Amino acid sequence: MTASPGVGVGRVAVMEGSADSDASVIERSWDDPDVFAVLFDRYADSIHRYAARRLGSEAADDLMAETFVIAFQRRRRYDLSRSQAVPWLYGITTNLIGRHRRAEARRLRALSRAASTAPAEGSGEGEAMEDRVVARVSAEDTRGRLAGALAGLSARNRDVLLLIAWGDLDYAEAAEALGIPVGTVRSRLHRARSGVREALGGSDPTTSREDQEEPDHG
Repeated sequence: MTASPGVGVGRVAVMEGSADSDASVIERSWDDPDVFAVLFDRYADSIHRYAARRLGSEAADDLMAETFVIAFQRRRRYDLSRSQAVPWLYGITTNLIGRHRRAEARRLRALSRAASTAPAEGSGEGEAMEDRVVARVSAEDTRGRLAGALAGLSARNRDVLLLIAWGDLDYAEAAEALGIPVGTVRSRLHRARSGVREALGGSDPTTSREDQEEPDHG
């Protein structure tokens, strides 16, 4: 398999059953392994960003590379009825992150401590500078408090929350990635967001766009 990093374009819309679907790429790679590089080009950047937000940029390099090595090795076992390979890839990455639970928790706690002790430098250089400093410190404080809240979650609840919030998966995709029922995704997400809101005094910066938490109908 040959591929060049940095060519990824994030999540790509592909038509189910089309020649360009992820499933078609994987099937063609059975006979022509170099074709698998198409998946790398499509998703390497997204996988790297997700891993970096969880474990830092240095670890993300290795995690992204290992994700695609494992995916390549397992490509003949891929369920070709699933046109998009995004949940499969994020599932592999999340399993790899699972080997670094203590490192992730330490990193989150360190981010929280660093934000809480960061000085507001440069406040005497004019109103515009003061505004920028206030905005930066406020953003750092929010990130730090969020990091502390995430560190307080159980690993399995954190996985669900971050696959949806940072991996941009929907409930069904998160369920596929983790190999659990959608109902379990909903209940873990509810517990995770409740924990984040409690830690942050009612706010939840992990909720975005239309993803206001759907009612859990069991």
